[in-house]
This record gives sequence, C-alpha cells and structure tokens, in this order.
Amino acid sequence: MNLKKVLSPDTVWVDLKADTKQGIIEEMIDRLLAAGKINDREAVLKAVLEREAKMSTGMQNGVAIPHGKSDAVTGLVAAIGLNKAGVNFDSMDGSPSTIFIMTISPTKRTGPHIQFLAEVSRLISQPAERDKLLAAKTHADIYETLTGK
Repeated sequence: MNLKKVLSPDTVWVDLKADTKQGIIEEMIDRLLAAGKINDREAVLKAVLEREAKMSTGMQNGVAIPHGKSDAVTGLVAAIGLNKAGVNFDSMDGSPSTIFIMTISPTKRTGPHIQFLAEVSRLISQPAERDKLLAAKTHADIYETLTGK
C-alpha cells in the first residue's frame, strides 16, 4: 500500500500533548475532525474506545495503534502522532508509547485497514525507522520519513 494515499501532511503530528491513553485518543480524533477527515467525533471516539476496551492496542517498542470501525468515515482514515515524553498505553512490554498510529475504517471494509497496518508495521519494526520518527522536529519530517517524500 502506498502510504501517501492514506496519510497527508495534515494527519501526521510531532507534538501530541495529551499524557493519558484517553487523552491521546481524543486529541488524535479532534485533530482528524479539524482536518476534515471524519464527520462524527462521538461515533469515532466510541468505536476506538470500544476496541480499546477489548484489548489494549499498546504494542511494544513504544508503538500504540488505536483503531476502530465507524460509518463516520467513507474510506480508511489514518494518522500518526508522536508524544516523545511517552504515555502509558498499557502496552505489551509495559513501556510507555511514543509513536501513535490511529486508523478508522468503515464498518463493512477490512482490506485497506489491514494493508495500511502491515505497511506501517513493516516500517516501524526497524529500530532505525522508529529512531528517525522520534528524531522528527516537524510534521513534514514525519510525513517524509513515512512516505519517502
């Protein structure tokens, strides 16, 4: 999957401010709403929190992947944000999360969501790529690291 088709400069952020799991999720949803990527904040928030209640999406190596399915989007919506201080996201390895990848997909579609996660996971599974992301100083730096442009 071409990440440029899903990510845009207005859906990557180097400066997430929240310091709790709920706060990160809400901040990312608010920024997606401001970017015009979702049309119903409460429906998306409910979908992501319901998914998070089933099992934490805090992975390992400082990565969390909050996601959900909602008809508040017509196609896959994705965002990536950093909080370099780290946030407790109940991750598998117990470490704070610093890289947050959010996806929202329509209720009846699974393919694009899985393809996107596979591509991003391939990138961030490499310590050097995670380090590049965490060294980003601007939103554009993150976008360029992920898309190569």
